[in-house]
Amino acid sequence: MPSITEFFFQLKAFDFVPLTNKNVSYYMIQSMTGYGKSVLQLPTKKITIELKSLNSKNLDLNVRMPSMYRAKELDIRKLIAKHLVRGKVDFSLYVEITGEDTSSKINKTVVKEYINQLKDVVDGDETELLKMAIRLPDAVTTERDDIDDDEWKSIESEIDTALNHIKTYRADEGQILKQDFENRIATLRDLLNKVIEMDPDRIDGVRARLEKGIADIKEKVDENRFEQELVYYIEKFDITEEKVRLDNHLNYFISSLNSDDSNGKKLGFISQEIGREINTIGAKSNYAPMQKLVVQMKDELEKIKEQMLNVL
Repeated sequence: MPSITEFFFQLKAFDFVPLTNKNVSYYMIQSMTGYGKSVLQLPTKKITIELKSLNSKNLDLNVRMPSMYRAKELDIRKLIAKHLVRGKVDFSLYVEITGEDTSSKINKTVVKEYINQLKDVVDGDETELLKMAIRLPDAVTTERDDIDDDEWKSIESEIDTALNHIKTYRADEGQILKQDFENRIATLRDLLNKVIEMDPDRIDGVRARLEKGIADIKEKVDENRFEQELVYYIEKFDITEEKVRLDNHLNYFISSLNSDDSNGKKLGFISQEIGREINTIGAKSNYAPMQKLVVQMKDELEKIKEQMLNVL
């Protein structure tokens, strides 16, 4: 069995080389926050299509449109689900009569009820309230049993346009999130490098405490038994594996930003692994300066997790 002195110098094996940033190419991620709008002008009416989305674990789709288009709701849901994947999405289709349409009629009872409700929540004269009410679902009814095929093809085209707008919005928001993630991961990497740089000092402190302890009790304990306990003590405070794994997790987080697929959930899982390694380093460090760095790392990671809730 190696001597006690050899055990002390084996502690140097725990030293770790500071990290450098990897050269990684970045792709755009998407936010779940978005807005898209498209307007279709027909000879007798104007159809406005709006899409709004917020963050949600899954696709939570709410569809609002006049009853005459309800037969197409399933088609609309399939189309939106194909493009947006996740998020709380509100789809609205409004109809405004702009000319003579013998097949459409205003539902006076419904419009009056809308106006009465609008008076409770907004200020405005009767004309403005009427304009708002006429765009709401079922304010206009139709006597036609079937939707005109040409009209529906035009509506589908405008839905595609609105979807493209909301996807562009999401991509723009995603670029902002991506930059924030890159900055925070860079901060975590800098803090990890500081942990790595101060680890030899931490080990020197461990060595000094052990040397003092040995000097005090050397004549009172069995040396073989003490060496066994020393091995256990050294392993207990070794953070080499945690430093390596944390480095790998940070690299994996950045590389996962390259994916064109929906990767918000994956990034969330990686964040959990990053947090696990940070917590273990804090628990093992037993060194106040290093524990301060761990607190800063936890703060940065918490901000990443908050932003992660909005990533597609």
